[in-house]
Amino acid sequence: MAKATLGVIVGNRNYFSDKLASEGRKTILKVLKSLDIDVVIVDEAATNMGVVESTKDAFKCGALFAVNKDKIDGILITMPNFSDEIGACDSVRLSGLKVPVFLHAFPDDVETMVLATRRDSFCGKLSIANVLNQYNIPFTATENHTIDPESEKFKKELLDFVAICKVVNVLRKARLGQIGACPNAFRTVRFSEKILESYGITVTTIDLSSIMGLARKLTDTDTRVKSKIPEFPKLVTRI
Repeated sequence: MAKATLGVIVGNRNYFSDKLASEGRKTILKVLKSLDIDVVIVDEAATNMGVVESTKDAFKCGALFAVNKDKIDGILITMPNFSDEIGACDSVRLSGLKVPVFLHAFPDDVETMVLATRRDSFCGKLSIANVLNQYNIPFTATENHTIDPESEKFKKELLDFVAICKVVNVLRKARLGQIGACPNAFRTVRFSEKILESYGITVTTIDLSSIMGLARKLTDTDTRVKSKIPEFPKLVTRI
């Protein structure tokens, strides 16, 4: 699989610990680098610590993603703390990208639930998921609501998401060939070409009789036949 690039949004909320947001940014970038995934992320000098915590930040992040639209395969929203849902979700919407989105939230340590170390990412993820739904932006969430980004389970889920991004982005430019019509007795295989077209998938059809007619015009010695089936004349003799 070709190397992937993710647009990364690190969330923050101004009355939660900036230290957690800064450390979270470094951690997620370290994990992505270890998995050989390239990133597009706002610079630390562009916003407070390179995180997104306001509408102003969202405009910067969205513009950055838009400029890099040809290289971004998907978007990762990671929440080291509660995180601002408007900043994160508006970043996606303002970018104009129609790529898969992955939501991740850091877990809290129940033994250190004091103001300086409390994340409350659990609630932040619910808020961001809610707003993405309001914006009609589909997304994928981790199996566990919060998860350590350095765990093997998260890394596997992230790689699975990258694979999904690759499939989705290829299908959006796909041109599919269909030979023959749907068999009348098998309605389970019916589909809508218009729905596929709305996702960028074009279907080109040809009748089976047309294929057979073209095939009959080819002789056994035709170079096109021999190049595909070198043993064709011998097979015909045996039959």
